[in-house]
Amino acid sequence: MAAPKILPPGSTIGILGGGQLGRMTALAAARLGYKTIVYAPDDDSVAGEVATLYVQGDYDDRLALEWFGERVDVVTYEFENVPEATVTICEQWKPVRPGIKPIHFAQHRIREKDFLRKAGIGTADYQAIRTEDDIEKATALPGILKTCTEGYDGKGQARVATKDGIKAAWEKFGKRECILEALVDFQCEISAIVARGIDGQAKCFPIGRNEHRDGILRTTHVPSGLSPEILKKAEAYGLKLAESLDLVGLVALEMFVTRDGRVLANEMAPRPHNSGHWTMDACATSQFEQLVRAICGLPLGSVEVMAPSRMENLIGDEANDWQKYLADPSARLHLYGKSTPRPGRKMGHVTFIG
Repeated sequence: MAAPKILPPGSTIGILGGGQLGRMTALAAARLGYKTIVYAPDDDSVAGEVATLYVQGDYDDRLALEWFGERVDVVTYEFENVPEATVTICEQWKPVRPGIKPIHFAQHRIREKDFLRKAGIGTADYQAIRTEDDIEKATALPGILKTCTEGYDGKGQARVATKDGIKAAWEKFGKRECILEALVDFQCEISAIVARGIDGQAKCFPIGRNEHRDGILRTTHVPSGLSPEILKKAEAYGLKLAESLDLVGLVALEMFVTRDGRVLANEMAPRPHNSGHWTMDACATSQFEQLVRAICGLPLGSVEVMAPSRMENLIGDEANDWQKYLADPSARLHLYGKSTPRPGRKMGHVTFIG
């Protein structure tokens, strides 16, 4: 079997999805001399604004996807809720890195947890909630009831302490298939971001310590300040996940560190991750450049930390304080070009160095 072809600078990368992760990937690709074509259904795409070309089309528009596939050399996606059928169509024309397997598991919380367990990656206790009979048998209490699909940034989630609470939340979610995850007594949340190339070589970025508010990531600290034992375990889980997925690209694994020193996986995302934005300013290679390197067959870059950092998301109107950040010599401001601030909407981020 022939080795996968290395795509040199000047090649064209196709990006499914038009948000800020696609935007920052397109910018990283341009710096290395690659062209990008962004495909998304949005009227206005912040990724499309900086790409070589923006194609607006529905994810089930076969003709538009074929036109897109003919004009790129490799395809990636900037969020994991791209339909599997869309990826299947694109794979008929060009390699998709990562392919269907990562999103198949990442799009469904029960499949995701089952896959993590099978790979030898620890998780909290969990149970499927599909029927009222499942509710009666539930034991993972107190816990978090989550819809199996489409929930993110705290959406589609409810904290429950009793079976009556499960039933009320399940009915509120439209009696959709859900997962009940037992609450974890954790001291902090962390994430491992791993890149894996077409040759199977993988690198894990230094582990970030994360803080969430209202279900949305607010800050990431690197170094994390955690023990070498915890960091080694977290990195091993991230590398094991990338290998188990046979991944070519980037995957993030969010984890809990319990008060008794265990590391438990929460969820994965097979694409650049919010908790990796600090790499743009404080790491030898950014997560976005690393993705470009991986999917194009280039050597992976160094993951050496260049300076201690704290990344903060700018949510809603917080982005209006841009003058304050520009006046701070320790701050590196990144705005995503979104026109309308809304509560809970990620408008940008700022990384404080040193």
